Amino acid sequence: MKRFDLMVQGTTSDAGKSTLVAGLCRALVRRGHKVAPFKPQNMALNSAVTADGGEIGRAQAAQAVACGIAPTVHMNPVLLKPNSDVGAQVIVQGQALTNMQAQEYHQHKPKLLAKVLESYQQLHQIADVRLIEGAGSPAEINLRDRDIANMGFAEAADCPVIIVADIDRGGVFAHLYGTLKLLSPSEQARVKGFVINRFRGDPKLLDSGLEWLEQQTGVPVLGVLPYLKGLYIEAEDAIETSQTAVGQQFKVVVPGLPRISNHTDFDALRLNPKVDLQFVRPGQPLPAADLIIIPGSKSVRADLAALRVEGWDQQIAKHLRYGGKVLGICGGLQMLGQTISDPDGIEGEPGSSEGLGFLPLTTVLKPQKQLRQSSGSLALCGQTVAISGYEIHAGVSDVSGPQPFRFNGQADGAISADNQVLGTYLHGLFDLPEAADLLLQWAGQTDAAAVDLRALQQQGLDRLAQTIEQHIDLDKLIARLVAANG
Repeated sequence: MKRFDLMVQGTTSDAGKSTLVAGLCRALVRRGHKVAPFKPQNMALNSAVTADGGEIGRAQAAQAVACGIAPTVHMNPVLLKPNSDVGAQVIVQGQALTNMQAQEYHQHKPKLLAKVLESYQQLHQIADVRLIEGAGSPAEINLRDRDIANMGFAEAADCPVIIVADIDRGGVFAHLYGTLKLLSPSEQARVKGFVINRFRGDPKLLDSGLEWLEQQTGVPVLGVLPYLKGLYIEAEDAIETSQTAVGQQFKVVVPGLPRISNHTDFDALRLNPKVDLQFVRPGQPLPAADLIIIPGSKSVRADLAALRVEGWDQQIAKHLRYGGKVLGICGGLQMLGQTISDPDGIEGEPGSSEGLGFLPLTTVLKPQKQLRQSSGSLALCGQTVAISGYEIHAGVSDVSGPQPFRFNGQADGAISADNQVLGTYLHGLFDLPEAADLLLQWAGQTDAAAVDLRALQQQGLDRLAQTIEQHIDLDKLIARLVAANG
């Protein structure tokens, strides 16, 4: 098959770029193409670990699943993980490079372009189609200089572009028209079509607007995609708070830490009809719950301090006095211990913080981040089940008590002597139904009926691909792209 590339850019953040790329990946694979996803620069606290021990955005890992291939570091060569309002950890081709302030990173971007293009070329070894996802909007005037995420990359790679907009937000024609007009003439020439996303209602009502848009811009509208209720595709970074639970439910509360990371850990709970999962925003008290889960964090000591400012530490202690259960994941595990030390300033100012004191462990943050896919077992409630997931952490913990998790041939995690507090470094521990059932049973849910998150993901990708095939003329699009790619 002929090779071609396509970049999907959006009028705004959360316009549907990640979802459209994932759906196109699956649709083209179903047509026999070898496809690989690519995102030059990503900013997200949700990340995934590749088989070769690198770190990339979770959206690209999910898109790799849509392609039926293993994710690699070259699918997202630059990943920014914010650790403050003006700074982030810079990860290049899967490995942490350094921490940078926004202005410093802006000056450094031209040096990263060579790495971005190198990774982009590497993907041709495994794919004849590369589907590229932009970041935010290409019309952000303040970010166009030195851009490597949107049109700056498209120009450097000589890649055709389509632009997607979310009509559910309103103002879709202004978004598309305005975005195009803010591009340079050479960038405008790269735009081969528009896609309107998340439309509710009769699409004939859009006909006059679509005709006007095409007349004014000379760019065709390739399709109008309907709003898909109940679609499960992993979120890029925004926390999904919609609920499916009804009636009498098992209540799970997650404190919304300022630098919460990998909140996709809770997707399987959010989608379980027997679980009422609540993310609690700063400024709100923790409601009554059966289980409190302290999530992962990009800045553990800072988030622990924020937790105390909210008074959540006292509320967690009260929850335990009343017989509730507490689970900590990664940074949450560290917070539940005795101390967290950061002598080298890995995540902020050097220093040490007193932990919540509920688990018998101490943690020291080390310069070398632990990145690996993990599988093994969980022994709890007199049962042992298989478990798998991934690890992303700078901390090394010294545990003086029992460790109920075991993966990669080593013991992990900790459990309190009274069986009320449990913690692990493993992300994704609720994704396997058997492991989720056992964890919920430990927490007091006798009829957990966990969902199979991986099966739901495959179903969602197939549904998305079918929708794209129904509403976008892929044969016509592919013909244009083959011509555009020479």
